[in-house]
Amino acid sequence: MMHVLGVERSILGQPWRWRATASDNLSLDDLVTQLLLARGCPREALDDHRTPSIRAFMPDPSIFRDMDAAAERLADAVQGAEQIAVFGDYDVDGATSAAVMILLLRQLGVEARVYIPDRVTEGYGPTAAAMTRLAHEGASLIVTVDCGAQAFDALAAARAAPVDVIVVDHHQCASELPLAHAVVNPNRLDEVEGAAHGHLAAVGVAFLLGAALLRVLRRRGYFALRQEPRLLDLLDLVALGTVADVAQLRGLNRAFVAQGLKVMAGRRNIGLAALIEASRLTRAPTATDLGFALGPRINAGGRVGRADLGVRLLTTRDPAEARAIAAELDQLNEERRAIEAAVQAEAETMYAAGRSVTVVAGRGWHPGVIGIVAGRLKEKLGQPAIVIAVDEHGVGKGSGRSITGVDLGQAVLAAKEAGLLVAGGGHAMAAGLTIEADKVPTFADFLEELLASRVAAAVADRALLVDSVHAAGGVTPDLVTAMESGGPYGVGWPSPRVAIGPVRPVRVDVVGNGHVRAIVAGDDGRSLKAMAFRAADTPLGVALLGAASHRKLWLAGRAKIDDWAQRPAAELHIDDAAWAD
Repeated sequence: MMHVLGVERSILGQPWRWRATASDNLSLDDLVTQLLLARGCPREALDDHRTPSIRAFMPDPSIFRDMDAAAERLADAVQGAEQIAVFGDYDVDGATSAAVMILLLRQLGVEARVYIPDRVTEGYGPTAAAMTRLAHEGASLIVTVDCGAQAFDALAAARAAPVDVIVVDHHQCASELPLAHAVVNPNRLDEVEGAAHGHLAAVGVAFLLGAALLRVLRRRGYFALRQEPRLLDLLDLVALGTVADVAQLRGLNRAFVAQGLKVMAGRRNIGLAALIEASRLTRAPTATDLGFALGPRINAGGRVGRADLGVRLLTTRDPAEARAIAAELDQLNEERRAIEAAVQAEAETMYAAGRSVTVVAGRGWHPGVIGIVAGRLKEKLGQPAIVIAVDEHGVGKGSGRSITGVDLGQAVLAAKEAGLLVAGGGHAMAAGLTIEADKVPTFADFLEELLASRVAAAVADRALLVDSVHAAGGVTPDLVTAMESGGPYGVGWPSPRVAIGPVRPVRVDVVGNGHVRAIVAGDDGRSLKAMAFRAADTPLGVALLGAASHRKLWLAGRAKIDDWAQRPAAELHIDDAAWAD
């Protein structure tokens, strides 16, 4: 296999390979075509993928099992002025899913009630107590969003109450489904056509339900005397939930994000506009901003604040309230970072060498940050990681993150079926669970036996994939702009990676929270700014700091625009490096 620039083993111990067949001397337009083809775009569909639209990728909602039943029941509730409750999750996907339903129903003349469980006192998903309470307080229809696929006891209690429940979810399902009026989930095991959309976040499924609902009401003549809502105006929420939930950005999801960013640029949603301002973004948000600026702030409410802050922000009519909530979420996000750093430092001391799956547990850890810490451990160790916060009653709440090629959600379901977990579920790349503390070691052994060979295969196949090679002077704003036109990028549609060199570090230093900053000079006489984030104490950072002025390197990473200066310039965000001499 041909290695990029002959790099068979980089400083981080991996080969560099072409993402697709390399071509030299491409024009920028040809480079974009190559980027699209390398990400699986059929040549005959290039035009659709260059400018992904909802029209080009939107399926008929009726292909999903139970979708028509859900839409008909919702239409009955709208026309009958029933009390509808929307039961969401406390993360960004849950908040945006709930907001899509609430805002759409509001435009249809129904002011739905929202219920977001507290992460610490209630945990994830519907409970029998919450379902019964909503029924007793007058709800005749409950729509669960981003949860419910595994809520057997809670939905049985709802039926006994009695109250109808529509489940709108995307998490993996068991062979048996909970009792509900409808379960709309592309990851149902009996799904056929809809299974092709199993990569949707819950907010995407909620959007499709909204489309189905409007179609039913249109057929019934509901809009004869009432203006029909513009469902596309809610795409800003769909884009945010999709990116923040790390859903694969292919097909319909790319269209959701591409079009949603356009809606977001108009700042029509009062809460989102306030959040953008609180995040100190002065330009139109990008897909990266959704994942690293806006998403974490909404998540902070469910993690270390009040669980309903996110959905309240996204559905408020009051600009003053929006600004107040956005400011509170910004402050909570700062608190979350401090808590996360403390938990991560302790978790890293518990890593057991020789394991293929990292499972760590600690008493007193804040359950609101364990998912983030699991993601950090996964990135640092290159293997699936599960972090468990154990409470004073000896019950652990766990969150896991996986690597490509290892389905953690299925493994957690297998552990639940083996009697090791109180509850658990998720999808391929992320999972959540509840476990008795004394079963953690047995659970860790179970995962090791189940996943060791899969992790080994995934790691053995690991390589840094490169899209193009340039001299230092070839990394320009025009190159960045051309590459960005092939986006939006994310999981499943990876951001382009370039390799440059050979370059000689002219100046290297550590800035901020362990970031390594370098100015490198190429043989073409041009220099370039490069950044390796959180790398100071890693082999990559050590190599960069030690290479200054006397060793040449190949660098690989993402070309970005540095817009802090008066005139925008290109820079490289380093993923890896290799010695060139």
